Amino acid sequence: MSFFEEWVELDLNPVLTFSSNSKILYSNSEAQFLLNRIKPKELFDLAVTYAPKTFGALTSYIDLTIKNYTFYAITVMYKDDEEIHMKLYKSAMVKKEQQLNIKNINTTNIFTLVDLSISTIKIKNDINFIKNYDPSIPEFKLDASSFIKTLNQIFETFKDRKNLNCSILLKIGEYIRIEGKKYSLITVEIFSNEDGNIIDSNIKDSGSYIVTLEKNRVTIDLPLIL
Repeated sequence: MSFFEEWVELDLNPVLTFSSNSKILYSNSEAQFLLNRIKPKELFDLAVTYAPKTFGALTSYIDLTIKNYTFYAITVMYKDDEEIHMKLYKSAMVKKEQQLNIKNINTTNIFTLVDLSISTIKIKNDINFIKNYDPSIPEFKLDASSFIKTLNQIFETFKDRKNLNCSILLKIGEYIRIEGKKYSLITVEIFSNEDGNIIDSNIKDSGSYIVTLEKNRVTIDLPLIL
């Protein structure tokens, strides 16, 4: 890796390169976090929207919020019809994504942890849980104590809902890079079809997994570390 390649890789702003048919050809480490929250096609469409009318580069100042990111500018560059490059500039007001910490974690059964948290919330609340678990997911390493605390906070936020969906699935084709190594992602998705808004909930972040809040949905993405 050259100096400039390493410099881009360490950039705190997402940098991506797409092919003409929207396939990702390159994404730096910061872009990997963003890709865990939004589909690649949406980012490609964003690049096309802000692309210059002729070959070259164009920087536009915007006010764009994607999940828990806020961007104030976007630069799009292309010199032919084969590739298009994009850089998004994060607002200084946004909390910096911390690199995931994979130290002091132990092998755990994630289904047992989620079911334990569900049992705890059902003691005080009459909630019907609809589960969708992928049984092929093996035991893997995670911070069980922190994970349980986050789950309890999430379920407490949804305590007034009658029905709650809980899925534990492997994200196909998605991964996260930690200390230069790629890991597949396990996603725990908790959502309700009932009216409500949990975006302002005080759900604590963690240094060992990614929490994303939407109106009626919370997603926890965990690296599959065996």
